[in-house]
This record gives sequence, C-alpha cells and structure tokens, in this order.
Amino acid sequence: MANKVETVPQVADPPEGAVVFLIGMRINSFWKVHRWLPSFIAMFPMLMELNKNKEHGFLGSRTWINRTVIVLQYWRSMDELMTYSRTMDASHRPAWARFNRSIGNNGAVGIYHEAYVVDPDRMHTVYRNMPPFGMAKATAGRPQRTATPVADHE
Repeated sequence: MANKVETVPQVADPPEGAVVFLIGMRINSFWKVHRWLPSFIAMFPMLMELNKNKEHGFLGSRTWINRTVIVLQYWRSMDELMTYSRTMDASHRPAWARFNRSIGNNGAVGIYHEAYVVDPDRMHTVYRNMPPFGMAKATAGRPQRTATPVADHE
C-alpha cells in the first residue's frame, strides 16, 4: 500500500546526479483569470505526459496550489530535464511558446523554475512516521541509521 505510514525512520537514497526541480507560477493579477488560467492548466498535460513516458527521465512530482503554485519534481539527470524542455514534440515546448506569445512581460502571471543536482554525500533527508514521500518516493528510501535507538513515548 503506497500510503502506509512507515514508522521506522527513513532517508532518501537517490542515485548521484538526480535532480530536484521546482517549477510553478504566481498569480499576480487574480482578476485577470483569462491571463493566468491557461498557464495553470498547461502544467497538467505535461505532468500526465511525464508520468506516462518515464523514458524522459522524470521520476515523480508533488503539487501545491495557492496564489503561488509549486510543482516539486524529481528527475534522473539535468541532461534529461533539459532535453525534455527542448523536445519539439513534447508538451512543454508549445506551452512555453504560448506563454511567451500571450503573457510575455504583461505581469499578470509569473513563472519560475529552479533545478538542483543532488549530491548524495552532501544532502540530508529524514522521513519519520510518513508514507513514502519526496525524494525517497521518487528514487529510493532506506532505513535511517541512528547511533542510538529512539525511545517510544506513549
């Protein structure tokens, strides 16, 4: 069961070169729905395409929706992420072109992305009393090695 809470503390165990990618948008003019709604809707076909076609290097994602939309994605490598972004017959390229034509610099909606290559020796993750989540869900997780056992508090 994918949502089973794991009571043994876990850590992520990603392969070297995995990428954490934050992408999203910020609604700057809420009343200009005709400006920001197409950008908002454009993300869903991309995510469906990526979930169906793992050969792009996409490992998984999580989305939070508010005034600022955040899509946290995990990729096998930066090269695969950048290749997908430039692939002419994938969903991203035409969505990016539509955004530039219809929004450009009018200020109604902002978009952003940040991509970070993971160095397993220089990262820290902990998942406690959680179902599989984040980097551990997208790549691999393993029990956390602790110096001393954690006492139960009931």
